Amino acid sequence: MDFEYQVLDLPAAAKLKTDALLILVPEGVKVGSDAVSFLLGHALKSGDFSAKPGRLLAAYRVAGVSADRLIFVGIGEGLVRHVRSGLQAALAQLKGDKVKKLGVVLATPNASAGVVRTVVQTVAEATYLFTTSKPKAEARSLKSLILGLPETPDAQTQQAFERAVAVVAGVELAKEWGNRPGNMATPTLLGKAAEALAEGSKKISCEVLTPREVAKLGMGSFMAVAQGSEEPLRFIVLNYQGAAKSEAPIVLVGKGITFDTGGISLKPGAEMDEMKFDMCGAASVLGTFKALAALQPTLNVVGLIPAAENMPDGKAIKPGDVVTSMSGQSIEILNTDAEGRLVLCDALTYAERFKPRAVVDIATLTGACVIALGGVRSGLFSTSDSLAQALLAAGETSHDLAWRMPLDEDYAEGLKSNFADVANVAGRAGGSITAAKFLQRFAAAFPWAHLDIAGTAWKSGAAKGATGRPVPLLVDYLLAEAAATPIPNKAKKAKKKA
Repeated sequence: MDFEYQVLDLPAAAKLKTDALLILVPEGVKVGSDAVSFLLGHALKSGDFSAKPGRLLAAYRVAGVSADRLIFVGIGEGLVRHVRSGLQAALAQLKGDKVKKLGVVLATPNASAGVVRTVVQTVAEATYLFTTSKPKAEARSLKSLILGLPETPDAQTQQAFERAVAVVAGVELAKEWGNRPGNMATPTLLGKAAEALAEGSKKISCEVLTPREVAKLGMGSFMAVAQGSEEPLRFIVLNYQGAAKSEAPIVLVGKGITFDTGGISLKPGAEMDEMKFDMCGAASVLGTFKALAALQPTLNVVGLIPAAENMPDGKAIKPGDVVTSMSGQSIEILNTDAEGRLVLCDALTYAERFKPRAVVDIATLTGACVIALGGVRSGLFSTSDSLAQALLAAGETSHDLAWRMPLDEDYAEGLKSNFADVANVAGRAGGSITAAKFLQRFAAAFPWAHLDIAGTAWKSGAAKGATGRPVPLLVDYLLAEAAATPIPNKAKKAKKKA
């Protein structure tokens, strides 16, 4: 889908040739005498329309309006949540109309950067369609979005628009791989998707490690999870270089369990199909790199994806087995369905070689996090207050919310084992916290954060599908870090040497 913005007041909006034109109307809007304003003014005066969030008034082929369909959309005070709810209602009304070109015009001179970003992302979200495994399905009909702003956007607003377009591309890549069935998103195919990202960008490189190479690294915990599947594991290493090589990178680690049966600790059959979403952490890393390629911030980012299936064949690990991780710590596997932490721990150890300024792992890790936070906020755990605050702030600016959870040492008591350095589970109580405490053992060498996205990475029921979260949060975090990092002044350095 193509995106563009134009400077359009209501008279200019009337001349915009689109299949549908949405006018976002805030409370207290001032109208003129053009065709759109005339109709809007009468509708407001008569009470047939109000600017309350979500209120709609539709018209067809209005005299003096070039668009076939015209919809006034109430957005209340113009807050982000009001704009989102209004747009969602309007786009639902247009669903099935096969709109190819859409105009969205803000009838207010005070369009914030957040509102601009919300328009772009909400339109993309509402019109997204997954068709990869549906050969007879019609693709998304919307091909073009024109965002009309009544005034020339300032630098911040223009930046918000560009960021939104890049985030949409990243979110939709994450959705694509999250939504693919397990037989169309194997570890091997995930590796090829990462290589394709590198081929399309001068700043991104990719290396995909095979089982033999992973074995040489001593990733015994990761290999243990993969040994029950005929699909070979892959360890994917992405590298985005936007700053000098000497600059320490931020490392993103995405859980890539492309299908999770639970292994010998087999999951119940109901809704097991949704375990194709267990690689949404990996998908979010791919999506974030897609956005980085477009935005090209000045920082270095490494993406690590341990990709494997968790299957229950005769070679699969068993409850009670003990394996040795890359760190040298032995792990008693009490539950083979707690496999995500087993692949992540080796990836965290591998991350040490980059001497990172921070490491963030992203994983659909625990059902306990869904119980704690539902589908609204991702669970955030961190050993660094500054890192945690930066991620929480990025969640607020991107409207991809997180909530910080505790890491008290008392929670680690249940992970003690009589037969290994650590057990991989600690009982039901505080399950998302004890899972994070397990990972913390392997992240002592750097500032570390863990995002448990089990409740936010996908939706069930009629709306079943990947959400693409937390790509927006990660992109905002990385861009904020890039902006906060001073760029060395090479000219000054050269002058001093002279």
